[in-house]
Amino acid sequence: MEWLWLVVALGVILGGAELFTNGVEWVGEGFGLSEGAVGSVLAAIGTALPETLVPILAIASGHTAGSDIGIGAILGAPFMLTTLAMFALGVTVVLVARTGRRTTTLEHDPGVLAQDLRYFLVMYALALVAGLLHAKPVNVVLAIILVIGYGFYVRRHFASPAEKALAAEAAGEVKHLYFRRLVAGDDPSLPLSIAQTLVGLAIIVIGAQIFFHAIDALSTRLGVSHLVFALLVAPIATELPEALNSSVIWARRGKDVLALGNITGAMVFQATFPVAIGLLFTPWHLDQAAGVAALITLLAAGVLYLTATIRGRLRGPLLLFQGAFYAGYVVYVLAKG
Repeated sequence: MEWLWLVVALGVILGGAELFTNGVEWVGEGFGLSEGAVGSVLAAIGTALPETLVPILAIASGHTAGSDIGIGAILGAPFMLTTLAMFALGVTVVLVARTGRRTTTLEHDPGVLAQDLRYFLVMYALALVAGLLHAKPVNVVLAIILVIGYGFYVRRHFASPAEKALAAEAAGEVKHLYFRRLVAGDDPSLPLSIAQTLVGLAIIVIGAQIFFHAIDALSTRLGVSHLVFALLVAPIATELPEALNSSVIWARRGKDVLALGNITGAMVFQATFPVAIGLLFTPWHLDQAAGVAALITLLAAGVLYLTATIRGRLRGPLLLFQGAFYAGYVVYVLAKG
């Protein structure tokens, strides 16, 4: 029965995230914001909410396992992005290349990609160090550094002329408002967009609550660490669907820069704001299994960074190798018992 509730929770969170993301983008349109703001900033906020809200609710639950589940969800998102999301992107590139519609080499802006990966490697490494030191004052200082660092990253990221062009291109990918089907007319009204956004948010909260209780019950029943179980399962609902949906579709259309930027931009966010929440409101003690997951995440990101900077290009077959990092960790967890 617990597995059924887990599947239900994942579906509810996924559905709510889709409604919320789509709604918040149209709220931006309703307020007359620029295409860049709608296509990149608001879309980023929308897609980041589920993976941020799940650990917050777990931590705030007051349950004894809440902190472990919260930390697991926080660590799981970047772990999944550097491994499974990149693997799925590689599979798409290789399969489409076999049809003759593209090559296996991904087009990308070397400067932007390297910048994303550098920020991620530095910030995530600091989070790992804090998890090993177990010093609350260090955690507080680091949380402030991470939030400020992300602010600098966003400012520098969107000041780039290349990124402004990409933001405008991404804006063209905004889907029609789902709630528009409920009323007559072509253009959705601002109140309707706000209503969909609030409904999506409420659904995410409900799904997160069901998810938390399902994770707690299942991990206890299977004798698996709450942290590890949440690390492996939480991103399936909160991060993976959006990463696959956007990046795979864009890769199929030949928009490699958008496909890569969608994943690496999410990696930077996940290494900053959610981690800052964990540093401030949990003990942030990383046990052996959590430490290994963090090290694998850094190693997987390091492979991407070195390849992009030294060779100056990324190819689909290399991204397939990223999946081995995820599989290796699963084998490690199973062997560890």
